[in-house]
Amino acid sequence: MERRNLLKSIALGATVLPLASAFATPTKKKESTIQFSLNTSTLRGQKLDLPQMIEVAAKAGYDGIELWISEMETYIQSGKSLASLKKLFSDAKIIPVNAIGFAPWMAQDVAKSTAGFEQMEKEMGMLADIGCKRVAAPAIGATDPIDLLAAGEQYAKLIALGRKTGVMPQLEFWGAFDPFHQLGQALATAAAANDPDARILPDVYHLFRGGSGFEGLKLVNGNAIEVFHMNDFTSKPRLEQKDSDRVYPGDGIGPMKEIAETIKALGGHKFMSLELFNETYWAQDAQVVATTGLKKMKQFF
Repeated sequence: MERRNLLKSIALGATVLPLASAFATPTKKKESTIQFSLNTSTLRGQKLDLPQMIEVAAKAGYDGIELWISEMETYIQSGKSLASLKKLFSDAKIIPVNAIGFAPWMAQDVAKSTAGFEQMEKEMGMLADIGCKRVAAPAIGATDPIDLLAAGEQYAKLIALGRKTGVMPQLEFWGAFDPFHQLGQALATAAAANDPDARILPDVYHLFRGGSGFEGLKLVNGNAIEVFHMNDFTSKPRLEQKDSDRVYPGDGIGPMKEIAETIKALGGHKFMSLELFNETYWAQDAQVVATTGLKKMKQFF
């Protein structure tokens, strides 16, 4: 090709390619993949043991369960093994999604924090034995004023422990817990950890009770949330609300449709986990409560 024709071809390409790019169809962001979990606190009042709650969750159609460490310990103390508990989950086709414990890992006091990390490592080891890959990490032990950068360093250390054990800590904030009650505090702590495995565990009730609101969720990368606690709240004044005031999603005044749309738009894989402490539900048949709760969640997804 003559030099003049070659230059002409290059110039034409430079003109056409940007136009083609400008009119290209934009890539659509993939929505979140949603599964549903039952936090066993929802059935606490019925006094069921862990095998019974697994059975209830399976019959209702849940994908998984969030158990409490204390329930797992009670199961072991009854003379049964973690291997048998793992088999119960497997046979029921129920995933042990996450576990709730209260180790004081975020304490500013070094001795208390050290004890908290030791407790976490022990509990993570137990969870690994049943195939549970996550553990909630609320800011137990933290006191006002909290240094969020220092908390980030502690969380980074906890994440490293999670990689060692195979059970990853999900940073949780509680709306009525003054030292660590805001989504912004959780995001700052997770950012300060500077770790790709940092995860936060939001909760509709805690977002409302702590005054975070729900717009801040739009700032979060979808992969940073793997478990989301689902519930709703009533018209009772915010600062007077208690855990026992939680109701089924859609039965309160929370913007559930908007929250669900935000969650779906984030992307990533998520477990929506029903977490209630409502004594009215505790007085009802466990199967009815579990089935109703799943239906109430699914209406938004």
